[in-house]
Amino acid sequence: MAQGDPQATSSEPKGVSRRTFIKGVIAGGVGVSSAAYLFRNSSLLTGRAARTGSVERLVTLNVNGQARRVDVAPHETLANTLRYKLGLTGTKLGCDRAECGSCTVLVDDVPRYSCSVLTHAVRTRSIQTVEGLAAADGTLHPVQQGVIEEQGFQCAYCMSGFLMSAVGFLKKNPNPTREELAHGVSGNLCRCQDYDKILTALERGAELSREVARG
Repeated sequence: MAQGDPQATSSEPKGVSRRTFIKGVIAGGVGVSSAAYLFRNSSLLTGRAARTGSVERLVTLNVNGQARRVDVAPHETLANTLRYKLGLTGTKLGCDRAECGSCTVLVDDVPRYSCSVLTHAVRTRSIQTVEGLAAADGTLHPVQQGVIEEQGFQCAYCMSGFLMSAVGFLKKNPNPTREELAHGVSGNLCRCQDYDKILTALERGAELSREVARG
């Protein structure tokens, strides 16, 4: 007596192959996933997602003395808004975690790391970037002029951050010693590590600022 065919003793229903069964499972899974996607994006959805859509995104910022209307995400940083929404690329992104100072701007005349400030938090404040230092006629700010005269930077990637920190510090202490000025910009890092030349340039900028103030 010949052995029976293993396939003949299978528990699978007649007319249903393993391949057909797997195809059915896959098709069913796709259908469920599609339905879930459609439901997730339907108008019936309530709760957190609905509340997120109600957050005001179109805001007005006071940047360099001008009112700028811009679409801002709830958790967007000021650095990203300035660079990628307003085109003010003088504000550099270095570490992006409030350590290097290359993204420094002035908020109500106080130096701030714009990579760690939410744009929505400064909607009612005055923001100044390096593009706003020069006068309307193109005359450079005294600190900018001092940097040019002393050639204080090498690659200059960190320069705008140093400029903004120095300008903010000089508003509080217009006649600092070299040590005081070094402390005032100590939150800024230079990859080229030419701090001596930077301080000399910023000292010259402070001197020019006092000359301008005296008229």
